[in-house]
Amino acid sequence: MQLPDTVEIETGAGASGNNAMGSVIWLHGLGADGHDFEAIVPQLNLPHDLRLRFVFPHAPMRPVTINGGMSMRAWYDIVSFDSAGRADSDGIRESSRMLDGLVAREIERGVDAGRVVVAGFSQGGAVAIQTMLRTPHRIGGMMALSTYLALPDELEHASVRKDLPIFMAHGSFDNVLPMQWGRDSADKLIAAGYAVDWHEYPMAHAVCPQEIAAISAWLSKIYG
Repeated sequence: MQLPDTVEIETGAGASGNNAMGSVIWLHGLGADGHDFEAIVPQLNLPHDLRLRFVFPHAPMRPVTINGGMSMRAWYDIVSFDSAGRADSDGIRESSRMLDGLVAREIERGVDAGRVVVAGFSQGGAVAIQTMLRTPHRIGGMMALSTYLALPDELEHASVRKDLPIFMAHGSFDNVLPMQWGRDSADKLIAAGYAVDWHEYPMAHAVCPQEIAAISAWLSKIYG
């Protein structure tokens, strides 16, 4: 499978080339691109000696049903506005395989699987969750931001370890993906035996400074 083009940022003293000790692969939301979360990296204020590689892939261009079939960057098609049946399951699985390929590439570049974090916002978060459920790699953690479990029926067949650190966050004023969708998804994961670190903030479909600070603390713990 051909991997998507990516934007990459390395952090930490002397960060260059294959010197990273950990990787964060972060998927953007519908209609955005890999540059969407670039600005968050310096805002995380991570320890100066923490050498991380942030990998921000560009989703492929595809027509999106809810936007009148307009072609845009999307990890999968969205066919309706309600939570049931809105997601193109084949597209999610395809993007999940693509994300898993990016995880494999980081391992090939010398990063231990346990030092790879898979993350995503909105659509990207749905793909991150799907990948977390299926990946053969023992990744270090998963972040799902302002998103939901798009294929809940596949949760019972998940093969990932139950002690995987999971960070989930959502805005209480989100009118794109209601926070209840995220909360219900977190509850399903918890009921299935996963330990979910849930956060909610008074924001819309976005990220906020308090959330960025919480992500920073969580990443510092993962890589501590």
